Amino acid sequence: MGSGPLGPAPRVMTRTLGGRWAAAPAAAGPAVAPARRRARRRSAWRRRLTVLSMLAPWLIGLAVFFGYPLVSTAYLSFTHYDLLSSARWVGLGNYRYMGHDPYFWPAVRNSLWMICIATPLTVAFAFCAAQVLTKIRRGAGVFRTVFYLPTLVPPVAATLGFLVLLRPSGAVDRLLGLLHLPQPLWFDDPRYSKPALTLLGMWGIGSIMIIFLASLLDVPEDLYEAAEIDGANAWHKMRYVTLPTISPVILFAAVTGMIDALQYFTQGYVAAVVAGGQESGAGAGSSLGYPLTSTLFFPTWLYQQGFQYFNMGYAAAMSVVLFGAALVVVLILLATSKRWVHTAGGFR
Repeated sequence: MGSGPLGPAPRVMTRTLGGRWAAAPAAAGPAVAPARRRARRRSAWRRRLTVLSMLAPWLIGLAVFFGYPLVSTAYLSFTHYDLLSSARWVGLGNYRYMGHDPYFWPAVRNSLWMICIATPLTVAFAFCAAQVLTKIRRGAGVFRTVFYLPTLVPPVAATLGFLVLLRPSGAVDRLLGLLHLPQPLWFDDPRYSKPALTLLGMWGIGSIMIIFLASLLDVPEDLYEAAEIDGANAWHKMRYVTLPTISPVILFAAVTGMIDALQYFTQGYVAAVVAGGQESGAGAGSSLGYPLTSTLFFPTWLYQQGFQYFNMGYAAAMSVVLFGAALVVVLILLATSKRWVHTAGGFR
């Protein structure tokens, strides 16, 4: 017989299938419930530890390659550090110096150009190209390949190609001359250097165009048919069917485009160095921002401070500001998206 905390556990008589009576143990006492709870907790902890062990490689990589550099950068931003001597604490000195840095605000203005003008134009052009490709019935694969191919060109090679095409008296200027249009100096003129880089960005729209194309092809045809029955024209279908349906993709394109604009470096660096008459070697830093700091973007100035002047503390402070700006931009986009991003359950 079993026993409980107060003595032998009581037994009850039950009738078996043969018609006989037999003793059976009574229901479990109150002491069994805590034991079951402890067993469930142990089982839950085993499951958590199993999941954690599977995630361990990723978590370790995140801590080593993201968490540690982020914390180190935040610490170095409060120090004077030149890679050769020990870091010396200067408090907010690096952040205060930004207001007096003669190249800080031109770099900010140039980056704002890429955020407010180049990125919207690039996203809009990618959407228009995808919209056109949805209308092509014959040879659609060929045209899609042609539009996507510029994405496969390395950024440095693409920038060098545009420097050749847009040089003074180059192919583009000769074409503009035949059309009796103005022939700007492009990368040699501070008024046209950023528009030239914007054209370069619009040329390499393949990746985001493919995403737009997939989302446009996924719009249900019955929505367009219902709109036509209600008398909607092409603009109405675009405004009230296409754009709301693909609005999550537009949000994705805007967020990634803004982040890329804040990190814009390679094309501006190559254009300034080559157009400034320098080779990518010693002395190339003297032409950064050519012409007249019009291509001096925030990451470019950050790079020059850190790896040419070895002002790593100040460069770390600029990195923190860049990270904060990217975070603010993304949060603003996500907050305002509740008004215009449409999902299956309505607006966000």
